[in-house]
Amino acid sequence: MFVRKVRARFECYKRLMGVVLLIEDDEALGRQIVAHLAEAGFPAIWWRRGRTIAASDYRDIVLVILDLMLPGVPGFDILQQLRKDSDVPVLVLSARQDSHDKVRALQLGADDYVTKPFWPEELIERVRARLRRFVMDRTSQVTVGGLVIDRARREVTVEGAGLDLTRVELDLLLALADRAGEPVPRRWLVANVLDPEREATERTLDVHVCRLRKKVGEAARIETVWGIGYRLRKEAE
Repeated sequence: MFVRKVRARFECYKRLMGVVLLIEDDEALGRQIVAHLAEAGFPAIWWRRGRTIAASDYRDIVLVILDLMLPGVPGFDILQQLRKDSDVPVLVLSARQDSHDKVRALQLGADDYVTKPFWPEELIERVRARLRRFVMDRTSQVTVGGLVIDRARREVTVEGAGLDLTRVELDLLLALADRAGEPVPRRWLVANVLDPEREATERTLDVHVCRLRKKVGEAARIETVWGIGYRLRKEAE
């Protein structure tokens, strides 16, 4: 009876959400994590080597638990590739406790960083927290002025017509839309929107804002708040 309930829960979750991808080369630890995920109701795929994630895989993956020291493709390279192609939550699980590694992982886009050894219960709660946020993001749409922003599909439309935005432009628009009507500091936008591996400066930010303004046009107004940053008006004039 218990097994049937667990399997039914797995299938329901998989239909609604997807699966957790675990990338971990330690056999004993990997089995333990998969077992705890299963007990908590999260179906998991386990990779024992680091490798590139195919675009088709993103449709099913809702969270990645990523070790950094892997055979094959290193964990940092996987994280960097993930952030170029997807906004799926990434929880780094690593024996590296050096603050430099933690900072680099977070700068590259990791959502959380757990050091080994760890309590399984803590890991599961962190997974739950990230997935709750991810579900909210996937099911929500943001409407500002004449724009409709679909977080799940990472699409922006104006009266049904799609806007062709780059990753940085879309992330910038989302950051402003999340605080529509309020000024967002330029320094914060540089740190949280721009790619840390490239030239992340306020001047670069200004270039992206200029391009985004031209694409958005009259659908929404991105205002400069002198001495602070930028603001997206709640209603376009």
